[in-house]
Amino acid sequence: MSRGTTAGDAAPATMRAVVVTRPGGLEALEIKDVPVPMRKPGWVRIQMKAFGVNESEITTRKGESDAEVTYPRVPGIEGVGVVDETDEASGLRPGQQVATMMGNMGRSYDGSYAQYVTVPAAQVIPFETSLPWEVVGALPEMFQTAYGSLTTGLDLRAGQTLLIRGGTSTVGLSAATIAKDLGATVLSTTRSPGRAGELRAAGVDHPLVDDGTLADRVRALLSDGVDAALELVGCSALADTLRTVRRHGTVCFTGALAGQWTIPDFTPFMIPSGVRLTSYAGEAADLPAEVFAYQLHAIADGRLKVPVGKVYHGLEQVRDAQADLESGATPGKHVVVLDD
Repeated sequence: MSRGTTAGDAAPATMRAVVVTRPGGLEALEIKDVPVPMRKPGWVRIQMKAFGVNESEITTRKGESDAEVTYPRVPGIEGVGVVDETDEASGLRPGQQVATMMGNMGRSYDGSYAQYVTVPAAQVIPFETSLPWEVVGALPEMFQTAYGSLTTGLDLRAGQTLLIRGGTSTVGLSAATIAKDLGATVLSTTRSPGRAGELRAAGVDHPLVDDGTLADRVRALLSDGVDAALELVGCSALADTLRTVRRHGTVCFTGALAGQWTIPDFTPFMIPSGVRLTSYAGEAADLPAEVFAYQLHAIADGRLKVPVGKVYHGLEQVRDAQADLESGATPGKHVVVLDD
């Protein structure tokens, strides 16, 4: 076992965390004093500074996740903070700013709704920035999913056209701003005409109100169809999204905001001739440190916009954050900051 290195002040024996003892409503999110997690070889202990609140954590709280989730559980699939303890072999140092996400964090092992978390070193992304924690805390899962969908999923290039189906979601807004920075022309959808301004603010060239049928309107703008489409609404919209794409263009299925993840009686012939269908479900490794650094610089320079909806302070406000996310009344990312 590699010798561990720790920050200057040793971690306390106990910490505060949000624990779901059994599935339920918001009352299932209980703040408890629990032991600070022991770091295993090859893992890193992080002192949390901020974390985003996500739909999957609501699913975990309700007991609607798949069988890999066990209880009691500290939720939280992403977070940012500073290294508290690590192996020398990790290449990380105590006090270093880091982000972490995914990898069954908050599902099969305890997650980020806590003062400390331990995660495998492979899913830790180091960075340096003077941006506030409330901004950086919004980024990991959201930007990893958007970036991975556009690169691994779609291989999007400068000068191409992109349709984002589900554009006012946090991933949709992030994808729009990343795609514009890349040099793409972006079409993006909202179900509400009143939210078209959010799309324009993210740099979208052609906001579209989604009434369930888009193919004809997309082809009225681009007769051959778009080069690429990012599907975030789900299988209920997929057939129509496939019809918006040119021959040899690509659709990437990443999310199911409408809740439909499967297609009954699926046949490959529902895919138009020559159109490619792929998917994206990535991990922290899909957001390289140099790419995350570029994104942080672009945010600081004002080229990339971060769709932060609301900031909460302290674990006591986690229930409020999940309630607001469920209501949908406040668009953008919900971020909890752990004040020192």
